[in-house]
Amino acid sequence: MPGGRGPGSARVLVTLAVAFALLATTGWAAVRQHGPRDARTAAVDAWRRAAVAGHRLPDPDTAPPGAVARFFAGLTRPQALGLAHRYALVVGNLDGAPLPLRYRANRWALRAARDRERARSRSDALSPAGRERAGRLAHRYASLLRPGRQILAFDPSGDGRAAEVFGDLAAASRIAVVVPGVGTDVLAFERTRGRYAAPAGMARALYRRERALAPAARVAVIAWADYTAPGGIGLDASTARLAERGAPRLLRLLAALPPGRHVALFCHSYGSVLCGVAAPRLRRGQVTDIAVSGSPGMHVGRASQLHTSAHVWAARDDGDWIADVPHVEFAGLGHGTDPVAPEFGARVVRTGRAEGHAGYFVPGTASLANFARIALACYRAVTLEDAGPSA
Repeated sequence: MPGGRGPGSARVLVTLAVAFALLATTGWAAVRQHGPRDARTAAVDAWRRAAVAGHRLPDPDTAPPGAVARFFAGLTRPQALGLAHRYALVVGNLDGAPLPLRYRANRWALRAARDRERARSRSDALSPAGRERAGRLAHRYASLLRPGRQILAFDPSGDGRAAEVFGDLAAASRIAVVVPGVGTDVLAFERTRGRYAAPAGMARALYRRERALAPAARVAVIAWADYTAPGGIGLDASTARLAERGAPRLLRLLAALPPGRHVALFCHSYGSVLCGVAAPRLRRGQVTDIAVSGSPGMHVGRASQLHTSAHVWAARDDGDWIADVPHVEFAGLGHGTDPVAPEFGARVVRTGRAEGHAGYFVPGTASLANFARIALACYRAVTLEDAGPSA
């Protein structure tokens, strides 16, 4: 700003800080309890010291997915299975590793985590609250272990991260990735009540709707909660800091997807900030669509500033409290223009029956139907606000 920050600028900053603090304590973020579970760090340390057939193992943080894929292609099946069993928390989260191997490694990791938390839930060394949380984690891990589930990523460290695939990811020609927002952790990955507000429920509903619309289409959907989302009562949700940390993880996932597939990103709440940060680095032609819902902003003023070839869509229900978030960016607070505002330049889709911030993926809503049409590239069937079907 010319001339520096005067009293007016200071007042804006204070107003924004207060607004975001209030939102953080009234529904934007939930209080989290961080535990000591950091088994993956130990597994990564051991992996980096190991070798197979005289060759060092690819670094899980820096090796490109293509290099990881070539490494595993050079292993025998017993060698690959041995690595997955010994270092389940590495292989299960290693972009570029064969999908069946990742699914199997994550089942091994989940079994170990479930058994550990079951023991903790009965331990006198924990407080009653600690035992209760351990019991909830054991229950969640047991659910993720149900037959037929394809867990693409699992990390019990901190509040936990996970990703799940619906459909045949290797054979799919069109892939949708659901990127959730604030309050996402392994306990919130799925829910019994409000199931369609959780990442697994969102992705499952989208997959089923796609299949209903196009039974012969080869589609897959990923519930991608594999980043550290904002939590607690601080102001993390009002800045792009965690989005900037999460964006490289999303880009690695996309780089590891089978080549030649068309990808659509469905970014909810703070997930839309992450998608906005990642957008300029998306592989041209791979990601065809970015659809945001309940968005606080994409950290830009206009859709054109995302510098992506993808179509940009936006959705917000009339009853969504996110409309009360200050859609500005000032001194690192806020995420820019409201994506449903005309000046942003997104295509705004209808959301009928969505009912608030958490309802965009509920079956029977116009938003879910439109998301499925976008994922299938049935653009002419997408219904826009005040404009009828999309041109």
